[in-house]
Amino acid sequence: MEERKKILIVDDDEELVRILSINFMAEGYEVCAAFDGVSAVMRAHKEHPDLIVLDVRMPAGDGLNVVEKLRSSTKTFNIPVLFLSALPYDELKEKAAQAGVVHYLTKPFELDMLLGMVRNILGIEDRKPVLKVMGA
Repeated sequence: MEERKKILIVDDDEELVRILSINFMAEGYEVCAAFDGVSAVMRAHKEHPDLIVLDVRMPAGDGLNVVEKLRSSTKTFNIPVLFLSALPYDELKEKAAQAGVVHYLTKPFELDMLLGMVRNILGIEDRKPVLKVMGA
């Protein structure tokens, strides 16, 4: 049996984390969450996720700071990071690319687009989602 891919969701918006968790689990992923930058780095070291979906603006360490800390550790330096942010891409594209962020999606976003990006990053064949929940 193939091991399920694990996604760490990091956002201070608990409702968004809940919605993303439901949808990622419906896609067959294992999910863990953190709500600020400090706990994000600790969870990444503990959980060893296959992907981190990370907000840029958060308490206790912004997204760029989190990525910098992840890249400085041998345990977490190669985990792909997808920024999910309300900040326009143009403002951060250079810094995000230099930090090693693999994708950037601006809020509000289309759930199908996010799920497609996740499948692409994790090397999973495209499949139809079982469930999509946006405002439940």
